[in-house]
Amino acid sequence: MLTKYEIILFWSDADDLFVAEAPELSGCFAHGASPEEALKNVKEAIQLWIDTATEFGDIIPKPKGRRLVFA
Repeated sequence: MLTKYEIILFWSDADDLFVAEAPELSGCFAHGASPEEALKNVKEAIQLWIDTATEFGDIIPKPKGRRLVFA
C-alpha cells in the first residue's frame, strides 16, 4: 500500500529545501536537501503515518490510484 499513494514533490523557497507531500494522508509531509532525499523521507513518513493510524484505530484511506484534482 505504501508506494501507491500520490506524492507531490516541490521546492520551497521559504524553507530552502525540497518538500514531499502525501496529500491523501492528512499532514503527511517530509523534506530533504535533494528531491531523492525528500522522496525517501516521505516514504518513511507514509509508513509512520499508517503505523500510527493502525495503533490508534484510525481510518487509513485507500490509495486512489490516480492523480488528485486541485481546484
